[in-house]
Amino acid sequence: MAVSCPHSSTAQRATPISSPRSLKYEYELYVEREIEDYKDSVSRGALLKIGDEAVEVLRKADQIALTELLVWQEVDRIIARRLRLPTYATWKRRRLKMLAEFRTPEHWGIAPDAAFVRELADSTDCHVLVAGAEREGPALYLAARGAAVTAVEPEEDAVERVVKAAHAAGLTERIRGLCADLGGWAPDVALHAVVCTPSAFAGLDVMDRARVIEVLQSATVDGGVHLVETIAAGTDRLPLEELHSRYRGWTISVERSAGSRETFMARKAAVTAA
Repeated sequence: MAVSCPHSSTAQRATPISSPRSLKYEYELYVEREIEDYKDSVSRGALLKIGDEAVEVLRKADQIALTELLVWQEVDRIIARRLRLPTYATWKRRRLKMLAEFRTPEHWGIAPDAAFVRELADSTDCHVLVAGAEREGPALYLAARGAAVTAVEPEEDAVERVVKAAHAAGLTERIRGLCADLGGWAPDVALHAVVCTPSAFAGLDVMDRARVIEVLQSATVDGGVHLVETIAAGTDRLPLEELHSRYRGWTISVERSAGSRETFMARKAAVTAA
């Protein structure tokens, strides 16, 4: 999963997130990655010795045509045995258990009764924008629950952190990281939800914020929801009065949580057929 930065020509036309891979394919990639990492960790001489061992194994098996491909396949099998890699059945059982944990908000440090969790409980096959993605938890939580997530943050380090966390969790197919600020970026897919932290609007004046919100509203499907996290006190606060004025015609509510945080929620009206 690549990180697109604003200076890159691909930043504004990133490709859509692909469908998730099968567990069998994930396992094959896991085995391949472990074997390649082992090869990189040993000397060339050690690798050649494994090659000699592979040739001997094939000769004892009466393998007449010792092609280079067959030898390297046997090398991979020898390395897999040395690493004691789990069988597919064992790996699958562990992976399913891990995925179940990833689907719980507590795993990512998110309160189970948070508005974010309730409003996006059914996010399977939805596309969600997480803006101001300095915390990787919300993006990975949504990806684990089946959403396609675009994480946008102007700081490259923050995007890299989300990308690395997604890789470690095996969720790279569900998350796309973009290094950009909302002032110069627009969605390239229809959005079912938008999740913003205060930093998403950092550095934008009132006019810029109005334009950004309008762009995100236009990209949101009917019935979609926007959640904007604000801070009750301090310079990072995005005024609730301003948000109320920008979301006229949407169903609005505000939830206050412990501490100074508030979550502004707005749902786009669904257009009914005449």
